[in-house]
Amino acid sequence: MKLLIRNGRVIDPYSGFDQRCDIALAAGRIAGLNRVAPDFAAQRVIDAAGCIVLPGLVDLAARLREPGHEHAGMLASEMAAAVAGGVTSLVCPPDTDPVLDEPGLVEMLRFRAQRLHQARLFPLGALTRKLAGGALTEMVALTESGCVGFGQAERPLASTLVLQRALQYAASFGYTLWLRPQDLHLGQGVAASGPLATRLGLSGVPVAAETIALHTIFELLAGSGARVHLCRISSAAGVELLRRAKDRGLAVTADVSINSLHLTDAAIGFFDSRARLSPPLRQQCDRDALAAALADGSIDALVSDHTPVAEDAKALPFAEAEPGATGLELLASLVLKWSQDSAVPLPRALAAVTSGPARVLGSALGALQSSVGRIAEGAAGDLCILDPEAVWTVRDDALRSQGKHTPFSGCALPGRVRMTLVGGQVVFDATSERA
Repeated sequence: MKLLIRNGRVIDPYSGFDQRCDIALAAGRIAGLNRVAPDFAAQRVIDAAGCIVLPGLVDLAARLREPGHEHAGMLASEMAAAVAGGVTSLVCPPDTDPVLDEPGLVEMLRFRAQRLHQARLFPLGALTRKLAGGALTEMVALTESGCVGFGQAERPLASTLVLQRALQYAASFGYTLWLRPQDLHLGQGVAASGPLATRLGLSGVPVAAETIALHTIFELLAGSGARVHLCRISSAAGVELLRRAKDRGLAVTADVSINSLHLTDAAIGFFDSRARLSPPLRQQCDRDALAAALADGSIDALVSDHTPVAEDAKALPFAEAEPGATGLELLASLVLKWSQDSAVPLPRALAAVTSGPARVLGSALGALQSSVGRIAEGAAGDLCILDPEAVWTVRDDALRSQGKHTPFSGCALPGRVRMTLVGGQVVFDATSERA
């Protein structure tokens, strides 16, 4: 289908393009930007007046709960949540059930996702077999099956020798390791160490759990020549170490979750399990440091850290509740809120969910490297049309995700995704849903 998007403010953070113009799409790609051929015969015209047209969002951390929950149709519901949130490309961690440590499992997941014809799925492979922290997986075979990197998800490596060997192996093939910096032993608590955790009697996770892991990663990284992406930096001290590592020229990138960017440990309130998250929410000084680092590019990407949790796993005492929150449908609004609250220029803010994460993925995207996270003639037509003036209230029962729990429940958020396109096809249309 040939589509023409008219009258929208087109923002492409990658190129710096920012002006009101038209976009023509044909054969799944952008056929015209600004200068649309006069003989272009559109089969559908989309009026984007008052809206922003931006690259489809790229989310580097979204759990889809498959394999493991096929009986509940989790993949279909979570992919629907993704496109409703303007996310057209997403990375899923390997901590599924069974874990993504075999090529057949990866191929099956990608096949099931492709059949849904919604967002593009980029799986991470398990770094070690069963994520047990021992033997390394067959990274070459997993890459050939579609993995864009390798990690341990929320299971830190206890052995520095295994980490060293993994870095050396990854460096020899040009792979990227995705590591959550958390010391295995210090990271066993349920809330960030501090006055609030002490007052509530909750076991704490000290900042040292993050910084010790970062020191280890950076020292081993310096001697390996590998690339590392740090998942969910959560502290001011961690940000400072990240900056130093980048100043040293280490090949390192990082992301931060929407939860850590906007919230502090005060959100726990009176043992609210919706704020039971990993990494745990920290103090105001940490939140301020994370926001500043994202604004200046020290942190490369903002992620939803989407982790759908079942009702019975959240309806427990805080310390026993499963950590995690839904986030895919909130990502666009929360990046807009961050831009407004922190006076960060909108194109810069949008880069954190488009060109920034696409740059993290880099050559792992293959033929899509020139398309994901950007708007350009000839690129795949992955677009999000966002109404920046709309205000909506987060209601658990209105979320498409099967995970209904979020610490933002009841909050009024700015901006609403009006339409999402993947490969030039409309995969979400809020106007037709209202009709």
